[in-house]
Amino acid sequence: MMRAEFINPFIASLSNTFQTMLDCRVRRGQLSLKQDSRSSHEISGVIGLTGNAVGTVVLSLSREVALQAASVLLMTETKEIDADVLDAVGELTNMVAGGAKAQLETYNMAVSLPNVITGKGHEVHFPSNVTPICIGFVTDWGPLSLEVGLTPIPSACATA
Repeated sequence: MMRAEFINPFIASLSNTFQTMLDCRVRRGQLSLKQDSRSSHEISGVIGLTGNAVGTVVLSLSREVALQAASVLLMTETKEIDADVLDAVGELTNMVAGGAKAQLETYNMAVSLPNVITGKGHEVHFPSNVTPICIGFVTDWGPLSLEVGLTPIPSACATA
């Protein structure tokens, strides 16, 4: 089962990243267990975490949020999903995961390079022993969601 101590740093990091880097306030919605592997939105940044806890974090953005976020980060208006927008989504995902990782120091985690997946209904698979938590958010630009699926590795439980 997912622990609150794993979720809260990601929620805080996402809020902080959007506020400081994009000047965009996010409003948290409901927490739910992720029931399938289908993405919540059209564009997903995916990062793996390893260390004394392992798993995956997904930042799933609506098209509108991805375009607006990329426009702010790139300091130029973007109207189409292109390589620059995908890079911006990857970097945003990296910032959110990196900020949360700093709050989870006791788990000694390393963050993989982000992958970005696009397309309506694309699938993101989490480790089989993890049931991810999905947190919906609303911004002035549109919706996004954060999916976190982490589990401590058994040999590290005693030290964490």
